[in-house]
Amino acid sequence: MTNFYILGFSNLNTEQILLSVGIMIMYLLTIVGNLVITMVIGLVPNLHTPMYFFLCNLSVVDVIYVSSSLLKLLSITITQDNRISFAGCISQLYFFSFSGICDILVLTSMAGDRYVAICKPLQYTLIMNRRVCATISALCWIVSAGNSLLLTLLTSGLEFCNSHEISHFLCDLKTMTALSSSDTTSREIFLLIEDIIFAFVPFSLTVASYYQIISTILKIRSSETQFKAFSSCTSHLTAVILFYGPILILNMKPESEHSKEQDNLISLLYVAAVPMLNPFVYSLRNKDVLDAVRKLNAR
Repeated sequence: MTNFYILGFSNLNTEQILLSVGIMIMYLLTIVGNLVITMVIGLVPNLHTPMYFFLCNLSVVDVIYVSSSLLKLLSITITQDNRISFAGCISQLYFFSFSGICDILVLTSMAGDRYVAICKPLQYTLIMNRRVCATISALCWIVSAGNSLLLTLLTSGLEFCNSHEISHFLCDLKTMTALSSSDTTSREIFLLIEDIIFAFVPFSLTVASYYQIISTILKIRSSETQFKAFSSCTSHLTAVILFYGPILILNMKPESEHSKEQDNLISLLYVAAVPMLNPFVYSLRNKDVLDAVRKLNAR
């Protein structure tokens, strides 16, 4: 077996050109937006803080995330050749799962940073020093890379005798496991444990962090100080809602005869739109970033 066939949007024959243009625009906006954010943070000393350090990590991960998922889909919509080699499929699976897990870990780290900043402001510089931030960042990348390598090796050992048609727009873990003709019971249990460790636990930690943050803000007597404290969290909170919202919608949406097509469209919006919107969320709603961009333009 040498090839798989990606069938994600093959039923949208008349809208292929529109789909190609839409994917290309979202991809280019994502790449440019995240690279600009990374460049601005690197060039402006005022932004060399833990929050923007993690934001820089998030931007780099988002570039990998959309490149691993959208480039092949863009090629398929333009050339109408939906073949992908086994090696290409496994490579896409690795980078997509790696960037997805790393995204979750970085967002959780940012929630922890906001918790320390709001709930323990006097100890912030001591707790969130450069060494701690670098260690947290390195752990996010190493854990994501190692875990994704394990998942990829487990998936590459599966047999695909019954069908090579992928009813999704990319090679992801659940689709490949469902497509396999091997006994995947143990792998499905393993994936459930993975979801608990790398999705439910980070999400719970993020919710717990914001519960403490909001409780602390409500105890502040000055409304001006309350607004200032909350505004420092709105960008990250918006990014968290954009990231986890579509996942909750996909999991809670009732099944229907057209659910697969709907799921693919929701997944595409999630994969393409969330990394594209993150730079705008952190720039348009953030005074520090806007001031930094103005200073760079004034040079």
